[in-house]
Parts: sequence; structure tokens; C-alpha cells
Amino acid sequence: MTDSEHKTTAEENVVLDAEQAENVADLHQPEEAVEKTAEDWAAEVAELQGQLQDERLRSAANEQNLRRRHEEEIQHTHKFASQKFATELLTVKDYLEMALLDQSQNFDALKMGVSMTLTELNKAFEKAHVSEINPAVGDKLDPHLHQAMQAIASEQEPNTVVSVMKKGYSLNDRVLRPAMVVVAKAAE
Repeated sequence: MTDSEHKTTAEENVVLDAEQAENVADLHQPEEAVEKTAEDWAAEVAELQGQLQDERLRSAANEQNLRRRHEEEIQHTHKFASQKFATELLTVKDYLEMALLDQSQNFDALKMGVSMTLTELNKAFEKAHVSEINPAVGDKLDPHLHQAMQAIASEQEPNTVVSVMKKGYSLNDRVLRPAMVVVAKAAE
């Protein structure tokens, strides 16, 4: 850059700086004082109150809509909570119906069909997180998992399982049905 070009650029910068200074000075200069009358203030307050009321109504409507949607979602969840499990049981039902329709009098085929059906039912239970409660003979009675149906005199320690009448079941560690057991009682 030559000296003359450099001077011209510097002069332009000075001009721009002067314009910017005028703009800044204009911002700091007080505007003409505008006197507001009581009616002007009342009108402004009324306008602001109207805006506030509109916002309150809008907010209340939004809250009501959210509540309604939430209730609909809860109803939908309750209504279709067992859909996945019911879908799994359809195969089991189909197999049982096919077994009843079979008129071949072939016991081995019937036994195999029932075995396959039980396998499908166990898969459905596994997918739905339904597990068996099947205490072993000699296990201590757990009132949270077992229901003593009968107590018999036995050589086993008192309050231990002698036999299982019906298996129990739990869903995600919540007992659906306790195992129904016979327990030992002290010999008299």
C-alpha cells in the first residue's frame, strides 16, 4: 500500500468512527419528555392486564390438555397392558385346539402335541417374566412365596416343605400365586 492509499483508509476509518460516535451520542441524549396522563397510564395498565389474563387462560388450557392426554395414555396403557402376553398365548391356544381336533387316537402324537404346547406356554411365560415358584422338599417355609395348605407329622424339621401340591408363580418378582405346600410339624 502506498502512503496516499493508507491515508485515505485511515480517513475513512475516522469518518466511520465519527458517525458511530454520533449514533452513540444520540442514544444517550434524553428524548423529549412525554407526559403521560392518568388515562394513558390506565389504558396501559388495562392492556397489560388483558395480556396477563390471556396468558393465564392459555396456560390453563395447556395444563388441561396435558392432563387430558396423560389420562388417555394411562387408560391406553391399562387397556393394552397384557397385549404382548395375550399374543404369546394365541399359539398355545392354537396347539390345544389342534390336539382336540385330532381324531387319530394316536396317544404318542397327543403326548408330543401337549409337550409342544407346554413348551410354547413356558416360552410365553419367560417372555412375560412369569417364573415358577417350586420349592424343593426340605426347604424352609417362606410365607412370602409359599402357602401351607396342610401340616403333617414328619421326621423333617418343623415348617419345612414335605411336598408341593401346586407350583406358585411370580411376575417380575411379585407373587401371582404362592406355591401351595404341605409342611412338616413337630411330632407329638
